[in-house]
Amino acid sequence: MLYIWNIENIIQNTLQELNLEINYDFDNSLSVPMSYNVSTNTIKFNYLQVNGYKSKINIKVTEENFVKLIVYRMIGYYLDYKKNKYDLRILMFGDDEEKEDLTSKIEANAWEFGRTVVPEQLLESYDSFRDLDKLLLKH
Repeated sequence: MLYIWNIENIIQNTLQELNLEINYDFDNSLSVPMSYNVSTNTIKFNYLQVNGYKSKINIKVTEENFVKLIVYRMIGYYLDYKKNKYDLRILMFGDDEEKEDLTSKIEANAWEFGRTVVPEQLLESYDSFRDLDKLLLKH
């Protein structure tokens, strides 16, 4: 089981290795394992959700590398928002099709940008993780 301090250490070390200035914090009310908030430049995580997600995504990596894979994806959001200035008002006020299009684009970009920071030895695991996440979302 991964505890709050384990996850915090992994996030902190990963961000330091990549020399990124992103805040991080735990949020037990979060309904997903991790999220990135562009307005506060913060990665938030729910350690219970991370552990639940780990049990659903059957991938053969260490607990530390599992958390890193999620962090790399969150960094993908950071890098995407840094490069692309989306009109995020669409997510609140746009029609359903506009919301779906923008969400889909952001998700795809986050995976791709996240992949650019993944170390060589974890690329295959990251790609498998992405495929398994897609399957999980379909169900």
